[in-house]
Amino acid sequence: MSSTWSARLDELGIALPEVVAPLAAYVPAVRTGNLVYTAGQLPISGGELAEVGKVGAEVSVEDAAHLARRCALNALAAIDALVGIDAVVRVVKVVGFVASAPGFGGQPVVINGASELFGEIFGEAGAHARSAVGVSELPRNAPVEVEVIVEVAGGDDQAEVAGGDDQAEVAGGDDQADAD
Repeated sequence: MSSTWSARLDELGIALPEVVAPLAAYVPAVRTGNLVYTAGQLPISGGELAEVGKVGAEVSVEDAAHLARRCALNALAAIDALVGIDAVVRVVKVVGFVASAPGFGGQPVVINGASELFGEIFGEAGAHARSAVGVSELPRNAPVEVEVIVEVAGGDDQAEVAGGDDQAEVAGGDDQADAD
């Protein structure tokens, strides 16, 4: 096993993508204490949705699992931009949403695409709690959306929003977060 997660990614031949720019009024990732929460990540690659439609109709289960993996890679990119991938201690929770055709019940199989990626990269530290939820629609007609919570080293009372300054950073953006 590698001495760092970034070395493990290299061993696996996995390059993290650029952080996906927010599609609305949110940030890609936020750190509070020793936890990083990502926003829901869509299967965006090169600035475009990789596929659209409902799983069990226009999108196959196999394709949807690959899309869930892409969502997970996008989440890891947001985490990496905020705290660095090597700060990850463990994956705590994965929540996956699957735009499902009527009668489709294979949401867990689809979200395995994300879960299995975390296992490949993090080994036992990638074992996590999970929800796989079927929904009627997702933003931009995406078939899958994944959000992730990871534990990171340090961070007792730190709060960061990915991509900004000292106390509040926003992953993948130059905007500064305001605290009211």
